[in-house]
Amino acid sequence: MTLTADNLFNLVNDAKVTENLGDLAGRFAIRLLISVVIFVIAIWLSRLLSRLTRRALSKILPFADSDSTFANFVSSVVRYGVLAAGVIAVFAELGMKTTSIIAVLGAASLTVGLALQGTLGNVAAGVMLLMLRPYRVGDLVELAGRTGKVLMLDLFVTVLDAADGLRLTIPNGKIFGEVIVNYTTTGKRRVELKFGLDYEDDLDCALEVILNCARADKRVLAAPEPWAKVTALQDSSVTCTLDCWVASVDYLNTGPDLLKACKEALEAAGLHFPYPHQVAVSRDQAMGREALSTGVPVERVNG
Repeated sequence: MTLTADNLFNLVNDAKVTENLGDLAGRFAIRLLISVVIFVIAIWLSRLLSRLTRRALSKILPFADSDSTFANFVSSVVRYGVLAAGVIAVFAELGMKTTSIIAVLGAASLTVGLALQGTLGNVAAGVMLLMLRPYRVGDLVELAGRTGKVLMLDLFVTVLDAADGLRLTIPNGKIFGEVIVNYTTTGKRRVELKFGLDYEDDLDCALEVILNCARADKRVLAAPEPWAKVTALQDSSVTCTLDCWVASVDYLNTGPDLLKACKEALEAAGLHFPYPHQVAVSRDQAMGREALSTGVPVERVNG
């Protein structure tokens, strides 16, 4: 090969290109190594801050020890927030503009938000439930028309254990938009029983018997005191109502037990429970009564 001026110029250019490529590769390798280090540090820092946040909430908030839902939620937000910052820092170190990254993430968030509008509504409702705390794990509640004990509460759903053994999973969006009934918060519930007595019975005696039965039951609370009054006059009976208060854990069995005890005590006191009677009337008797009421004899037609 003859060494000419053109060939020499090409060799020099090739050497410079090779040197530039080597420099670029070296700088990119350094940036890539720094990016990996940043990402590893972000993962470690996110886990550390998440644990520290959970411990701090457990010390600051009294309910965080018994109910870890709120602490887990806040610690998860901290963890993923640190990870997101670490990813942005990695892209910035690799030479990508952070403003472009944030714009792309914003557009992606808007698209995902429109696609998962119902799910995000459940998340928003879950955040509000975690902040307001209308119920906690272990409470007996009525949510969206269903009753059960709260087994789990997270950002998306609330899980109940119903009395009939069913496992109920209710979206938080349906819960937050309706009335929430918590049977556990106050610690006590009112038992209401109604008795229909005969018009000829001694009502004062009946009320005293009912009150004595309520006071004799150890599960009935002394305050508020049991209350019994005549509350209605029906067609064939007088309604007497008993109101008494019991602990929430005793509510299920106290009502039926008191109903049985009051019935037996009222019967032992000589009081009566009237009930509707049915009288059978034949066709001939009905026609005779019609004739007597109108004064016009009714002819029987045989077909």
